[in-house]
Amino acid sequence: MTAREFLRAYWPLVTVGLTALAILCAAILLFSTMPPRTITMATGPEGGAYYEIGLQYRAALARQGVQLRLVTTNGSPENLALLRDPRSGVSIALIQGGTVGEDAPSGIESLGTLFYEPLWLFHRKELHDLTLEGLRGRKVAIGPEGSGTRVLSLELLGRNGIDGQTSELLPLAPHEAGNKLLTGEIDAALTLASWQAPVVRQMLADDRVVLASFPNVDAYVALYPFLSKVIVPAGVGDLSRHRPPSDVTLFAPRASLVVHEQLHPALQYLLLNTASQLHSSAGIFQRAGQFPAAEGIDLPLSDQAVQFYKAGRPFLQNYLPFWMASLIARLLVLLIPIVAVLYPMVRFLPVIYEWRIRSKISRLYGELRFLEDEIDARVGAIDRSGMIARLNALEKKANRLRIPVTYASMMYLLRKHIESIRAQLTVRDTVVQFPAPSSTGAVADR
Repeated sequence: MTAREFLRAYWPLVTVGLTALAILCAAILLFSTMPPRTITMATGPEGGAYYEIGLQYRAALARQGVQLRLVTTNGSPENLALLRDPRSGVSIALIQGGTVGEDAPSGIESLGTLFYEPLWLFHRKELHDLTLEGLRGRKVAIGPEGSGTRVLSLELLGRNGIDGQTSELLPLAPHEAGNKLLTGEIDAALTLASWQAPVVRQMLADDRVVLASFPNVDAYVALYPFLSKVIVPAGVGDLSRHRPPSDVTLFAPRASLVVHEQLHPALQYLLLNTASQLHSSAGIFQRAGQFPAAEGIDLPLSDQAVQFYKAGRPFLQNYLPFWMASLIARLLVLLIPIVAVLYPMVRFLPVIYEWRIRSKISRLYGELRFLEDEIDARVGAIDRSGMIARLNALEKKANRLRIPVTYASMMYLLRKHIESIRAQLTVRDTVVQFPAPSSTGAVADR
């Protein structure tokens, strides 16, 4: 049997088989595009605010079946470098506002801002009313190499004419800087940290240091759009000792949750939902529900972030566990085109199948009708044996025809019709043989 004959005879089975194969391929594609179960996040130095926030994300994602690996760094610049390096494996990072600069790297997107991260200026109590300008000639901790504190401190000190030539700028981590400030080994410490950072709470509660207020904050905010003005209320550090003794004005970048553009969309929605749970409560610098916010500081918002801030998380994630919601969402994406193909096929396949079966039987009826017309058209003698042989061949074709039981009545009528014509040939009186012409016969006729 040739391939064409096979397809003609078994085309329904071939159609079903190809459809099943397409569904199998779609299933393989589905599971290969499911979100990964392990992702990596760059935070900051261990014990710092970014690292503590990373621990909160790790615990929240673990409840959803996602393992979050934390990579400790010196701060935002290093986080950004890891995010840009495809070999690092880092796909998520916390980035301080203003870190990226004017030339935003391609392939990196923001999920929005999470909280204010003020620049705190603590100094020894003996140095009254110290400001940025007053740091000239002092020993000042400005954060380690690769930290966001160092980048912003150098920029702002440079605005006030202070650099490594005029002051001793020390690359100390926040915890180390706090200890040296309390022991009097340095004069001041600049640190970028959230209100919850341990070093901030320690400094605010200690009588040996003072939190300085920045003058001309509005000017800094105008010059650096990524900065915001925040107020530390009097007594918020320790009400019983009234620390700080008066309101303190600071400026603060906003920290952003940044991802690589290739991070799975379902994981981006999961991160956005987790951010809403962790950062939406009220704080001393923010009102309830202010964060996370649809702000792309230096980086554009991802498509998933834009959709999340407009309409919330996907419908299925509101009612189903993360992995089940992701699976069903992928299934729907794949099933829609499959159903679009299968529905008309399922609808018209029986009609087409019935048409093909009827056409096969009709062709036999057509041959039988042609034979019957040929018999009726003969006025004289006919070749009975030849006609019967043709009827037998036609009946053999009918017997070899594979059709469903529902069409057995049509085949029964066909066979009855063949028998009827065979009976008509039997009762015919004239039987003529058609011998080949010969020369003897020609002489006898003469």
